[in-house]
Amino acid sequence: MGAQRKFHSITLSISDPLLRFAAVFSALIHDCKHAGLTNVELIALGTPEAIRYHNKTVAEQNSVDLAWTILMESKFKDLSACIYSNEVELVHFRKLMVNAVMATDIADKDLKSYRENRWELAFKDKSEKNHDSMDCDRKATIVFEYIIQASDVAHTMQHWATYQKFNCRLFEERYIAWLNGHLEKEPSLG
Repeated sequence: MGAQRKFHSITLSISDPLLRFAAVFSALIHDCKHAGLTNVELIALGTPEAIRYHNKTVAEQNSVDLAWTILMESKFKDLSACIYSNEVELVHFRKLMVNAVMATDIADKDLKSYRENRWELAFKDKSEKNHDSMDCDRKATIVFEYIIQASDVAHTMQHWATYQKFNCRLFEERYIAWLNGHLEKEPSLG
């Protein structure tokens, strides 16, 4: 095994620059054009996005599509060239980004079950001799998705001022949704 492959094996490939950039990019774009409504609310309202995405992970899919469309614009060709240099890297980057952003939908029970099954498959007890590149990539991908998922709600584990700032923003978002008639219950109640 080459030195670089062995290093990636030990670090679960999280040392891979493409995966690390995908983490940063996914964190930046995961709430693009967020409507201030949960997926359940978007679906109940029958929004165009809910229809377009067949009532599955609506806000997240919309964020990915919007960000990807912008990234593919010709004015970002230099940035794109820095991210990937060929079709294989482009497809890999997009897959990492999509999986990461979809992982931020913590309410979808099917996605939760899917991730838990993938975790079990990746980390079930195996002898050290059977670690191949596919196994290493599977581990890296699922760990990467959980990192993004955790970072999406990390304000709850930050300094009190950070926690308050983000909860205030969330409350304002929910309050505006209520004022616009998208919520049945005023969010300060309960």
